[in-house]
Amino acid sequence: MSLFKFLISRTFFIQAFLALAIVVGFTFLVIQFLDFRTNHGQEIKVPDLAKMKLEVAEEKLNELDLEVFLLDTVEFNADFPPFTILEQDPKAGSLVKDGRKVYVKLNAGEFTDITIPEFKDKTFRQISATIKSLTLKEGKVTYKPHIAKDVVLQIYQNGRRLRAGDKVKKNSVLDFVLGDGKEVFNEETFSSEEPADTLPPAEEGVTEPVEFKEENGGL
Repeated sequence: MSLFKFLISRTFFIQAFLALAIVVGFTFLVIQFLDFRTNHGQEIKVPDLAKMKLEVAEEKLNELDLEVFLLDTVEFNADFPPFTILEQDPKAGSLVKDGRKVYVKLNAGEFTDITIPEFKDKTFRQISATIKSLTLKEGKVTYKPHIAKDVVLQIYQNGRRLRAGDKVKKNSVLDFVLGDGKEVFNEETFSSEEPADTLPPAEEGVTEPVEFKEENGGL
């Protein structure tokens, strides 16, 4: 049989069709296999990473063909354990493609330090506004005899007396001792500071003033 007759014969067309079907079928199977291996075209549900250590979150995301990327460490939040994930983007439950980065922020290890401001001779109303702006909290308020009403005499934290410049943690609770305004003028109670342990020694040559009285009608 000549080549031309073979090319137009029924046998050739049957064999060509079978060969084409085999190629198409093989190609389809390869594509399906690649899709299965790479999750191509599939969406992945982002897990909830809240309160996870960064290392744990990284392992969990790697299992889902996702990546974790640390953005920053934010101020301490007492509702979350130290150094755990506080925020994430995309949010938990979002659908993303494989290989997507999940951006996270970590909780700090503890509250930041706050410096106690100068409070001498200031009223409770004045210092209260400052305390709140520093994210500190007001605790118990007590009064003691003093000439000035509501002037701040002392500040305490957990029984420890604080002075201007001392450090406390953010969100600390401060107790205040205020003047009651019922004391008559007295040098010891007029000052908001505690009296010294000992009085200073008297200077030499200093004597009490003598009252001058006129006699015989004066000079």
